[in-house]
Amino acid sequence: QVQLVESGGGLVQAGGSLRLSCAASGSFRVLNAMGWYRQAPGKQRELVVIITSGGATNYADSVKGRFTISRDNAKNTAYLQMNSLKPEDTAVYYCKVVATFGALGSPPGTFWGLGTQVTVSS
Repeated sequence: QVQLVESGGGLVQAGGSLRLSCAASGSFRVLNAMGWYRQAPGKQRELVVIITSGGATNYADSVKGRFTISRDNAKNTAYLQMNSLKPEDTAVYYCKVVATFGALGSPPGTFWGLGTQVTVSS
């Protein structure tokens, strides 16, 4: 079981910055991947960025050069630094992790946070 707590969302003007945090807790052994998805009203959920335990990243083209993901493995926390925000970045942002567990035979699992609202005004 993994519990995810997201924070850092809010209202910001176009061109501003926000930093999101996702803190994971539970009985997992390894967080294989941590990432962020977003969903705007009336639109499908889309990948923003993901980072593996080894540090490899995959960004959506729409956020490359503006958003940066990082993770602190000691704190089991991922961060999303969002700069040069645009109104089209407005969405609910969801943290997602893939975790493995210490018990023999335990399969990996995917877990989602409840989401945090990011609103960018113009």
